[in-house]
Formats: sequence, C-alpha cells, structure tokens
Amino acid sequence: MRDALCPLRFEPIFKPAIWGGDALRPMLGAAPSAEPTGEAWLLSDQGDNLSRVVEGPLAGTTLRDLMRTRRQELIGDAPAPSGRFPLLLKFLDARQPLSVQVHPNDEQAKQMEPAGAGLGKTEAWVILNAEPHSLLFAGLRPGVDAQQLRAALEGSTLPEIMHSYAPRPGDCVFLEAGTIHAIGAGLQLFEVQQTSDITYRLYDWGRVDAGTGEPRQLHIEQALQCTNAERGPCDSMQPLTIERERERLVDCRHFTLDRIRSEQPFAVGAQRLCRILVCIEGKLILHHRGQEYPLRFGDVLLLPASIGVGECIPQGLATILECGIP
Repeated sequence: MRDALCPLRFEPIFKPAIWGGDALRPMLGAAPSAEPTGEAWLLSDQGDNLSRVVEGPLAGTTLRDLMRTRRQELIGDAPAPSGRFPLLLKFLDARQPLSVQVHPNDEQAKQMEPAGAGLGKTEAWVILNAEPHSLLFAGLRPGVDAQQLRAALEGSTLPEIMHSYAPRPGDCVFLEAGTIHAIGAGLQLFEVQQTSDITYRLYDWGRVDAGTGEPRQLHIEQALQCTNAERGPCDSMQPLTIERERERLVDCRHFTLDRIRSEQPFAVGAQRLCRILVCIEGKLILHHRGQEYPLRFGDVLLLPASIGVGECIPQGLATILECGIP
C-alpha cells in the first residue's frame, strides 16, 4: 500500500520577460539571473511548465504525474479539464508595464485554440508591493463601446480609454475572461488563474524587443473577438469577512481566494477539497498529523483533498492566501 499524501511543496519555475525585474529570484531563494525575470510560477500543470515536488517521499514527482496517478486524493471530485490541475499560481515583478491584453473564456478558447487544452483564463491579483504612481489598468472606462475601442486601437490611444488607478498593497482585483487589462510598472503581485496561457495582446506601449529589434506581436482580431467591451471598469474587490481572521477576496466558479491574517493559531484546508497556501507576510508553521511544515514569505504548500484540515501556528503576525478549487 502506498503512503498517504501529505502537504506538498514545489519548486518555482522562473520566467524571463522583457518587462521583468530582479526581485523574484532572491525573494524565493534562487540564484540571480542576468536577464530580467517577470514571473515565478509557483504551481503549474500548464503545457511543459510542470511543477515538481521538492521534498519528502514524492520529491521529483511532477504535478501532472500526481494528477495522472492520484487525482482523487489530490483534488477530490473537482473538475479537471483535459486532466490538468485546474489552477496556476504565480508571483509577478513588473519593472516595466505589461502589454495591454485580454484572455478568452473556456468556450472561446476551444474555438480559437483547438490544439490547446481548451481552457480560458479568468484570474485574480493581490498586490504585494506598489511604487508611488504605479497604475493598474483593468477594464474600459464607463461608456466606451466596441466602436470606440477599435478607434483607439487604430490611433494607438488604447490606454486613454481604459480604467486605471493606483493600487495599494493588499488590494485584490478580479478579472473575468474577456476583460482588457494591463499591469503597470513598479508593481509586484500574486496571481491565481485558470490553467491557461492564452494571451492576446492589443497594445505594447511602442516597445521594441532588444533581442530581436522588432516590436512584439499583437493579436488584434483575436483579442477583439473575445473582448467583452460592455464590462466596464474593474476596481479592487471589497473583502467579505468570514471569520475574525479570514476574509473572502474572490469566490467564482473557477476558484476561491481567502486572506488570513493572524497572530493566533487558525485552521486551514477543507475536508475532501484541495487548498493551496501562499505565505505573503511573516512566518508560520503548519501542523498536520504530527508533522511540521514551516512557511515564510513566498512559500507555497498544496494541501491535497485527502488530508483534510490542518492548523497554522504564526510566529508573530503572519498573512497567508488560501486558494481553493470549488
């Protein structure tokens, strides 16, 4: 009989990007890189980007291997399109602005990218750090319609018709598939999303890729095909207090996102449901079945559906994000 699953820790996957910075690698205990790093994929079953367990009897096992051989233990009865783990978690470091972009929903993804996994991309962000005057672009300004959107694209004035604001650390933004958006310069954030990497760029700030000497490719017609021009502005979410130390930031059909901030012990996980813990402040120790699992800033633990509930003991004030698969 094989051993029961335990809380699982994975090795981050670092992604270079023209807009990235130099904060993510040292933040997660990795050696620095000469090229800018835009993203650290904390938990991934997307394409060839497969997270690997870093400790314990399953060290070296990929998340896809676990989905293939121990799916029921890992995610219970949760849906898993194409057999993939349904969520992708990241940290992002934007030293320059990201392109203005949009993602399709599931139905559009199946039609537009038939060779892919058929998953759209609904996502949520939690701001970790924000420099003064940094901006988020999320949705279109009130009253902007599809005709005005096309005119702005033709005139290279897209940012002028987008809703933008200066976010603060702790702000959470929910972006349903079809929402035009961009992350501005000087922001670091956490992202949880569907397991998809379909991105259609509409505008790239006139930027030229130093490696190629050419502008990056835009995908205007695909982007317009999946844009919901009626959605309007997307502001920060208003948290819903569930318990004294726990707030619900997002509750959608693809994932839930809670924030727990406490100096006192608190419960995490759920019976027969998969949960992922991301430490974004302080230190704590997860106690489960007589074992201790330390967490500090940037650490991630996957709690398989089969293990139930554990207890976190903060070492002073600590904050974690708990991502759930409904």
